[in-house]
Amino acid sequence: MAVLDRKLLRNLRSMATQVIAIALVMAAGIATYVMSTGLIDSLGETRRLYYQDYRFGDVFVSVKRAPEIVGRRLADIPGVQRVETRVAVGAILDVAGMSEPATALLTSLPEAGQPTLNRLHLRAGRLVEPYRENEVVISDAFSEAHRLGPGDSVSALISGHQRQLDIVGVAISPEFVYALPAGALFPDNKRFAVMWMGRAALEAAHDMEGAFNDAVLSLMPNASVADVIDAIDAMTRQYGGRGAYGRKDHQSDMFLRSELDQLRAMAVILPLIFLVVASFLLNTVLARMINLDRAEIGTLKALGLTNREVGWHYAKFAAAIAIAAAVAGIAAGAYFGRSMADMYAEFYRFPHLHYRLDPLVLVSSVALSLVVAFLGVARSVRRVMLLQPAEAMRPEPPVVYRALLFERLGRAQLLSPTARMVLRYLERRWRLTLITCLGIATALGTLIAASFFLDTIDFMLDVQFNRSEREDIAITLVEPASRGALGDLVHMPGVMRAEPYRAVPVKLSLENRTRRLAIVGMEMGGDLHRTLDKRQRPVSLPPDGLLLSDLLAQLLGAKPGDMLTVEVLEGRRPVHQIRVAGIAEQFIGTGAYMDIAALNRLMLEGPSISGAWMNVDEASMSRFYDAAKRTPAIAGVSIRSAAISGFDETMGENLVQMTMVNIVFASIIAFGVVYNSARISVSERGRELASMRVMGFTRGEISTILLGELALLVALAVPLGWLMGYGLSNLMVQAFQTELFRLPVVIDRSTYGWTALVIIAAASVSALVVRRRLDRLDLVAVLKTRE
Repeated sequence: MAVLDRKLLRNLRSMATQVIAIALVMAAGIATYVMSTGLIDSLGETRRLYYQDYRFGDVFVSVKRAPEIVGRRLADIPGVQRVETRVAVGAILDVAGMSEPATALLTSLPEAGQPTLNRLHLRAGRLVEPYRENEVVISDAFSEAHRLGPGDSVSALISGHQRQLDIVGVAISPEFVYALPAGALFPDNKRFAVMWMGRAALEAAHDMEGAFNDAVLSLMPNASVADVIDAIDAMTRQYGGRGAYGRKDHQSDMFLRSELDQLRAMAVILPLIFLVVASFLLNTVLARMINLDRAEIGTLKALGLTNREVGWHYAKFAAAIAIAAAVAGIAAGAYFGRSMADMYAEFYRFPHLHYRLDPLVLVSSVALSLVVAFLGVARSVRRVMLLQPAEAMRPEPPVVYRALLFERLGRAQLLSPTARMVLRYLERRWRLTLITCLGIATALGTLIAASFFLDTIDFMLDVQFNRSEREDIAITLVEPASRGALGDLVHMPGVMRAEPYRAVPVKLSLENRTRRLAIVGMEMGGDLHRTLDKRQRPVSLPPDGLLLSDLLAQLLGAKPGDMLTVEVLEGRRPVHQIRVAGIAEQFIGTGAYMDIAALNRLMLEGPSISGAWMNVDEASMSRFYDAAKRTPAIAGVSIRSAAISGFDETMGENLVQMTMVNIVFASIIAFGVVYNSARISVSERGRELASMRVMGFTRGEISTILLGELALLVALAVPLGWLMGYGLSNLMVQAFQTELFRLPVVIDRSTYGWTALVIIAAASVSALVVRRRLDRLDLVAVLKTRE
């Protein structure tokens, strides 16, 4: 082994704790990169293969009722490869052991078995047999939630008729990787089911013999989706077509793409923060090591070693840490990645979801850690290479001492001697003080940025369910009804208050930007379901014009006063130019709102409603549920408390797990930065502290000096870290924003408090370690140093 290699090993052993701290910080960055990149590859490849193998459609269209010959005409549209017509019907379920009604979407299956498009993957049992009236296959999420399987049965209200459905199979479909009830924001596996039923049985149940109300199309490789959609809309308009849409607007795929987009953002931002901190630590530690090794560097060069050989020796110190960090980071990233993949497998319904690591990710992880290490030490290594032997063997010039500004102002008597020594040292080395404060502040800011999601989600849920959607129950009718239907709903058991709404599917356009959604008409002055401004205060609906959510306005590039083209996708399908009257704040999804009377006029119809929002007496809730299960006009029942618990059981749990992983990594950074700052201070002041011991200072007194410096640095860094945390949180919010979610930056005081406590705890642990080193200080050895 070469002499320099033995010296390298000695350096690594003597600085083992600092080396481990730096390696852990770098490993945290690599682990986040490996975890996120692996999840992106795994989810993306699983999605691609699932869609390909099970023939997920490219274009989807719903109609009121169209004869089967229209399906054959759809197949003749240029660019269309296959067409699958079907019947889709909503139903209310009465599930044993659950008082609330569940909703279901029943989709027809060909009598011959598997559909041509959107094929099923059976988890258990079999497909329905031809012409069996009551056989169904159910979605596996609903099956798991209620422990239902082949041989069980469930009662369903379908098109006004009560039926007992026999479960013969459990399956998943690429169409419902992420299954949501109509109008819902979060999955509810207990109260929403997807079911597949034989075509003939569902046609008979819904009076759809020889016709269809839903179709899926696949396109040829080079077909224009926009042209095909235009042709479909023109062909289905007379049959009550609700507007065709492509895969990019499909609800399930939109959520899946949103998740992938957020993972891509996480794969860049968090590793970048961690690795920048690791690079800073490496630079600081190596710069101190070079200062201590000045005489040795001069001797080595005087003995004939080249500048490159000496420089490479110190570069290898950084490379050793980087390689160790890469190995640890890859192992940790793979472990957390597999855990997250298991979590995603419960959340997104795929036949299989295995965490896979591309060999390129492993290679890029090692390369990334080496690049970060070399960038961090490049300046120090260059300084070593330029250092002349004669200059290196001379001690560094002594530091110029002078009175503090505070002392020059004649206030020295207000400070104790110890306090003056602490302040003199920090002021004399103000650059190092500033860099150390920035390092600790960055650690605190990273910790805030990793944990603020929990505060943000709590705030979003409070706004969504306590300030905006204040109703207990939301009822959706099978078909829009006259205003008189509200009276029937009000007389259901336990209803204390009800407000009607009208939901109309439309296409909004401004210049070349278009969005499909439903305009929701609400009563002016309503209190159960409200739109809010940026301060979460209710916004009054304009008597005419549209109120847009802020995210929808951003996507359309709209502002108050702009005229939008509104193409209605049901009924007479009128097209109007409507003014944007205002902007409301909405964090989840996008929305457009109008006065219900103005929306009725827009639709060229009399007073009509699509459903109602209700407050129901809690004591009468079970009787209300029983009545809802028996009411043919009701298509769906959304329960606010169920939506909140559904979020907690699915998305909430997943967010907490991911946030906790990030908090662990950020805590490692916090300890690494604070500990290295303390250790460097000990190394730099070893002779000074030993001299003070010889002069009669006690261990406690010299500890007070050193730890007082650390305490002051932490005190200065905490407010700066809070500001950096807020800034980093804003950066992450911008990166994580999608068309489905717009995250606000909400950081509770408690988060500021406990993150500061983490830094203080890291400083306290570091202080204990440093104090132990001071207690073991070898006075004779230190006093023999070259200076």
